[in-house]
Formats: sequence, C-alpha cells, structure tokens
Amino acid sequence: MSGGAASGGPPPIRRGIERNHDGGAATRTVRVSEASLDIRRKILAFAAIVEVGTALALMVDPVVVAALLLGVDLSAVGVVLGRCFGIALAALGLACWPRPVRAEDDSPAFRAMLTYNALIALYLTYLGTPGYLRGFLLWPAVALHAVVALLLVWTWHKERPHSR
Repeated sequence: MSGGAASGGPPPIRRGIERNHDGGAATRTVRVSEASLDIRRKILAFAAIVEVGTALALMVDPVVVAALLLGVDLSAVGVVLGRCFGIALAALGLACWPRPVRAEDDSPAFRAMLTYNALIALYLTYLGTPGYLRGFLLWPAVALHAVVALLLVWTWHKERPHSR
C-alpha cells in the first residue's frame, strides 16, 4: 500500500533524519495520521500529569502516599526510597511531557536523565548532612550523579548555537 495525497492516504509525517551512505541527509518518513498523533499526545500528557503529581506527593510525604496506596507505614529507609522514587517519577513525567517542537538537544531522554541525576544528587547530599542517613556508598553515589548531571549540562551547552 502506498498511500499519500494522490491515493487518499494520510500524508507522510517526518519522524527523524538519517544519514545515507555518502554522508548526506536522507529523510525517513512514517505514515501516521494527525488524529493518531493527537491521541498519543493526550495520553502522554495525562500520564505525565499523573506521574508528576505522584512524584510531588512522594517527595513531600512518602509516608502518606504509602499509607494511601499500600496501607502500610514506612521505616526511615522506606521514606528515603520513597523520595528517591518520587525523583525518578518526576524525571519520567518530564520526559513524557508533550512539547510543541522537539529540538535535538531537548529530547525527552535528555530532560529525564538531567532531571533525575541533578535531583538525586541534591537529595543524597541532603541525606549526608549531620543527623541523617549515611552509608558506605552515599558520597560516591552523590559524586556519580553530580558528574553525570554536569556532563549532560556540558553537552547541552556545547551543542547549543552561540550568538556572537
């Protein structure tokens, strides 16, 4: 089936750029209807709102969320892990948040990984302050997440066009 404007099918929608063998850009097209894309965007928007809402609740008070969802109390470790899960859900929600135009340096994966690594580094640093939890791998984990976040910011800054 060939579709297209001449045959009455939906017009092809550009979904990405690929390089052909001689280094030139070749456009890859996939036949997707506008209605299908609109539905997908609405579902992603709904899921993103739910995940971000749940993330905020987990970051603020994971005990209440656990009681409401699971009917259980949390130990101190459960509170820490609940907040870590909230940070991960926030990153997921932001990755799924629909954007009118997606630039290459603003991909969902990029946004999600930057958000997750920056927030988890900050939260783990907070846990390392006096009077809170501290394990053998806490500071190496802080360093790892901070370095990953900084590297992501560096690549984003490096790829952005600079006005002179």
